[in-house]
Amino acid sequence: MPHQKLIERLLAVSRLSKSEQNALVGLPYAVRNLADGDIVVHQGDRSSCCTVLMSGFLSRQRVISERNQISAFYVPGDIPDLHSLHVPIIDHDLCSTGPSTIATVSHVALRQLLRDFPALTYALWGETVIQAAIYRNWVENLGARAALPRVAHLLCELATRLQQVGLASGGRMNLPFTQGDLADACGLSTVHINRTIQELRRRRLIDWQSQTLELLERVELEFIAEFNQDYLLGRPSLAQH
Repeated sequence: MPHQKLIERLLAVSRLSKSEQNALVGLPYAVRNLADGDIVVHQGDRSSCCTVLMSGFLSRQRVISERNQISAFYVPGDIPDLHSLHVPIIDHDLCSTGPSTIATVSHVALRQLLRDFPALTYALWGETVIQAAIYRNWVENLGARAALPRVAHLLCELATRLQQVGLASGGRMNLPFTQGDLADACGLSTVHINRTIQELRRRRLIDWQSQTLELLERVELEFIAEFNQDYLLGRPSLAQH
């Protein structure tokens, strides 16, 4: 069901009425299954639809000075190219990181939905604001943190985002990323990433076996990363007030 994770995602940060949820269910979706590395849209494409991630992960990538740079990861429920409603020329590649399933909905159908249900405009605008906050935190993470807290921050962020859509429990989640993916996202070499992951394991902060990651000491990991989840909520968390 293409709408399921999208509704869960929006309910994590917004209030939606039953009629608004039903309207999301009724959108005309086209579903695609993707393999690792498949490209959803290419840099320079003119988009006529938006992408809802149903399962797996997507990433936003560009090649800069012959090096691949990942500037965002997307989790189920995200709409990575929502901005294409207003800026249809895509300035990056949107890729599947591991196998994934997506649903596309045309700009025409989405615009009609937002005209019929103005509250959904505010909900999706809130999502855009949160994605912008995530991007700011990525810039700060790459520019100001050493390798260990940089990687720790990314793992804490992914765990929180997956928890919001019911895909992480007790700090345990499926994460089909290679060390190359982490290197491209963190601006580090694969050798440096390997050393950093081994150090996190040595300190017993994480357990990463195959595609399953568990944050063993979440509080300590968040302290090392200087991680505060408020930017993912669109509002201050109640636990901290």
